Amino acid sequence: MSRIRVLLADDHAVLRAGLKLLLGSEPDMEVCGEAASGQEAVARTQELRPDVVVMDLRMNGTELDGIAATRTISATPDAPKVLVLSMYDDPTFMDQALAAGAAGYARKRDADTDLLSAIRAVARGEAYLAPALTTVMLQRISARHGGEDDPERDLSGRELEVLRQLALGYNHRQIAETLGVSVKTIETYKARVMDKIGVNGRAGLVRYALTHGLLSDQV
Repeated sequence: MSRIRVLLADDHAVLRAGLKLLLGSEPDMEVCGEAASGQEAVARTQELRPDVVVMDLRMNGTELDGIAATRTISATPDAPKVLVLSMYDDPTFMDQALAAGAAGYARKRDADTDLLSAIRAVARGEAYLAPALTTVMLQRISARHGGEDDPERDLSGRELEVLRQLALGYNHRQIAETLGVSVKTIETYKARVMDKIGVNGRAGLVRYALTHGLLSDQV
């Protein structure tokens, strides 16, 4: 079984040591490197080619913060998945991280219970959002039904369901099995949805679904 190669980017050496110990106990993971700044995270990513970069948002004494580093890493060819691990509970930071290209957002306070599953999720190509922050974000969203940008008007029922399932982190095969269609059909629906709502990639789908309250009945 191939292991998930993880790069840890955080300016606190003690935290990196704890995370390294946590990940090192898992048979399907290995810490291939560490970085103490955004600049170092970008350089080490280019050097080591990890599968997942666990990225802090704010690193002291660095010109390149976690958001900027995430944007740089995500824009490279064959980019690894970036999982932001942050102390911030404000959903605004989660939105910024996703906009920069992050595949997931987890909280440091939940690292002992959620980090391993979050790493596995993004390594599989799925999205991961801290459950507590997703709930908070949804509580702050005002319904926009009937407006110029109304997903229930612009998308068919099946397209809405595919959008919801993708935003919740399910992969094409899982959605296909749930809806009783082929994987190719799900890929077609996904391309059609992205074209209609004008987004590119899973992170864009997640932001759209959250902004329009499409996950409120799934939490």
